[in-house]
Amino acid sequence: MPGMIKRLLTMLPVLLLCIGASADSDHGIRVRHFSNEQNIIELRPVHRYLLLPVEDSAPEGRLFFVQDNTVSGPGINVRLARERIDYYVPLDISEYRGRNLQIDVQAVPEGSVCWKNLSCSDDFSADVSPVPAYHHIPPYGWMNDPNGMFYKDGVYHLYYQHNPYGCTWGNMHWGHSTSRDFVHWENEGTPLEPDAWGYVFSGSCVVDHENTSGFGEDAVVAFYTSSKPTMWTDCQTQSIAVSTDGGYVFDKYEGNPVLGSGLRDFRDPKVFWYAPGKHWVMILAAGQEMQIFSSRDLKDWKYQSSFGLTHGAHGGVWECPDLVELEVEGTGERKWVLISNINPGGPFGGSATQYFVGTFDGKKFVNGYPGTTKWMDWGKDNYATVTWSNAPDGRCIAIGWMSNWQYQNQLPLRGYRGANTIARELSLYERDGDVYLKSRPVKEMLSARTAVSSEKSFRVSGMDYSLDRALPEGGAFEVEMKIRNNGAEKIGIVVGNTAGETVGMYYDVARMRFVMDRTESGRVDFSADFPAVTSAPASVDGTITLRLFFDRTSVEAFGNDGEFVMTNLLFPSEPYSGMGFYSDRGAFSVVSLDIYSME
Repeated sequence: MPGMIKRLLTMLPVLLLCIGASADSDHGIRVRHFSNEQNIIELRPVHRYLLLPVEDSAPEGRLFFVQDNTVSGPGINVRLARERIDYYVPLDISEYRGRNLQIDVQAVPEGSVCWKNLSCSDDFSADVSPVPAYHHIPPYGWMNDPNGMFYKDGVYHLYYQHNPYGCTWGNMHWGHSTSRDFVHWENEGTPLEPDAWGYVFSGSCVVDHENTSGFGEDAVVAFYTSSKPTMWTDCQTQSIAVSTDGGYVFDKYEGNPVLGSGLRDFRDPKVFWYAPGKHWVMILAAGQEMQIFSSRDLKDWKYQSSFGLTHGAHGGVWECPDLVELEVEGTGERKWVLISNINPGGPFGGSATQYFVGTFDGKKFVNGYPGTTKWMDWGKDNYATVTWSNAPDGRCIAIGWMSNWQYQNQLPLRGYRGANTIARELSLYERDGDVYLKSRPVKEMLSARTAVSSEKSFRVSGMDYSLDRALPEGGAFEVEMKIRNNGAEKIGIVVGNTAGETVGMYYDVARMRFVMDRTESGRVDFSADFPAVTSAPASVDGTITLRLFFDRTSVEAFGNDGEFVMTNLLFPSEPYSGMGFYSDRGAFSVVSLDIYSME
């Protein structure tokens, strides 16, 4: 009997771990610890998920599935909780159901709190907050660049860079969402996962209507960068995956990778059909330039030209290219726009999106207006802007990642990090002998709003203001206004809450600028780069039009029918509830003021 008691006492820690790790009686979880922070989780899955406790500030651990003493898959980086649990993420173990599974966990200490908080479940409900009302976000975890967007059969498909194992960058997959109206989004899972060639970085999709690739008529072909950082190499190559069900399930091409180079930064393929030449074009980010390739079958690619030297901003690496043809409003003329995202090097620090207007012959892009750096968005928080392919009725619709690499990992959000801007319709317009890009909110946004209040023709004079115009509860609203200047040097607009947090905006008439100040907008202390004042060139002649889209943690300003755009994140302690106006050295008239709920 004493020997049996001794054996039971020896087994007690393991028994307690199995009981504490899961409330389920039909499976157990055993953890064994070894030297040098190596650990083995042993279980026989009967549920879909192993729920992993995560601590954002913890160093990364490395997880490998082991079946019959053989490693399965490329491995996963997870910040397993050491001192506290910030949230849980699901690890899908369903393919091992009913079999013995080992998970090799490296670089996590034995005393970490994660080991006693492992559990299994068939369901996972993410605890995310705050949730925007009408912007796209991931269901949980990390999100950055939008990827692979295309339209087919009434559905807009949006893929995105996704880490399903934490709220910081890593483990790059493609997440997938769909929408019919750019407001309501359905989560479609994670169709592209890392493989032997590396993580799945950014890219694009095309619909191969004519079966030029041999993958099938109307096959959806995804192009993405395979990135394989190891202790021996840091290689980026281009790969293909094919979907024959409209973009929901993909099979990776057996001939991957299809294109490589000797460059370290060689990524983010954007592919489109060039009808005059009857061939496909791929534009790739290559260091601080863009490279252009052509193909007849989407598999074999030939280098054609490069663009970038002496053009635009070069404060950082160029990324996420796009090349689209647009009409210049009122002229019937069409020009090509090359979109180049850059990080760092934006006008107010960190990442931003620049563009060039010129000509393209299927092989070479020529900048028609050199000497000027043009920005798609004048805020801190619009990056990786790219467009949907195959969009109907000749529309050119873009969306961007609504953040900045300076502080994305520190954003004060729970359960997720990353959101996208509202979708924007692109066109061109002429001004003073130059051609510029215009970005308007897509027309679908009109059906998402509900009128709350409307005012006509009131005069503003003096620097004193009060937030006397009520805004819809909940912090999700649109404000549309028309303003006529009557001699004011500053046309001021303030949005705020009862906590005294404010977003200040004004037109600087003398300098022809629109300015936004978020330094007192709420929580700004999580990064020294977050408090900011941003400004954009803005016409103040005649009637000024302005649309403001607030959605709990963001504001997007569209001025003069999209001639300038400014996107900034905000983190108020409570929703903004009031709006006021002021003027400096003169007066102005608000011709109309319409406020809409966007819940």
